[in-house]
Amino acid sequence: MRFLDVKTDYAFKKVFGSTESKPILISFLNALIGFPEGRELTDLMIVDPYQIPMLQGMKDTYVDVKATLADGREVIIEMQVLNVKGFEQRILYNAAKSYSKQLREGEDYTLLNPVIALTLTDFTLFDGEDVCSRFLLLEKERFIQYRDDIELIFFELPKFNKDEAQLATIQDKWLFFIKNAGRLNIVPKVLDEAPIQEAFVIANTAALSPEELEQQERRHDFIRLQRGVQEKAFEDGQASGEARGEVRGERRGRAEGEHAKALAVARNLLPMLDDAAIAAATGLDLESVARLRRGMDD
Repeated sequence: MRFLDVKTDYAFKKVFGSTESKPILISFLNALIGFPEGRELTDLMIVDPYQIPMLQGMKDTYVDVKATLADGREVIIEMQVLNVKGFEQRILYNAAKSYSKQLREGEDYTLLNPVIALTLTDFTLFDGEDVCSRFLLLEKERFIQYRDDIELIFFELPKFNKDEAQLATIQDKWLFFIKNAGRLNIVPKVLDEAPIQEAFVIANTAALSPEELEQQERRHDFIRLQRGVQEKAFEDGQASGEARGEVRGERRGRAEGEHAKALAVARNLLPMLDDAAIAAATGLDLESVARLRRGMDD
């Protein structure tokens, strides 16, 4: 038995954004967002459900799933596989755009519903060991919350390192599914919740059409290529930086040696010449010569 690598944007949208994914997405959002007790998510509408043709261009490194909750709140769920330029700005921009486009001209601002941007990354994004980071609008000094209308939530998969025996919560189990489904040959017994079982059914490659399998493989190839480009650029940057550092170090060493030699010559000339003549003879500036003379006088 083989399963899709759910970290790829293609598989992520298929599992969480298909028309039959509603119970899966409800469980997933309740686990990762952590709604207050008694206010757990019970219903939602998936916006723009998964369709194969939408992914054939493969120009982007992400695809998102959008849902409108029963109370009107909007959730943008995204799986980001590559740390590309402008990624963090795009997350904020998309959340702000979803917030602002709710109103038509002349409508009251009180009609605006909160927006939650839930992003999972297959790379490390922030310093520290926390898997989850949450951002709200807060007062800078006293951390007073302005409003909760826009919330950004990030889960960094490389920081999630629990094995099957350590999965204690439904959040642990969903993160384990996302990170490891593509490497599994069987469904682990610990992942016994019905929505996760259903997610495995959708991710089972045996249920995919030849067209879908081809799309998944093409997506893997694209991601591998992009990661290779990023790694090569990083290695080239390191090598270039080291080379520049060596050159700068050699230049600095020569300059320091020449300066020390000039100071030694200037000390010998102090009893015989005035400061201007010593500066001209050694290449030192007048202030350096004056400091040497003060030291001699002291």
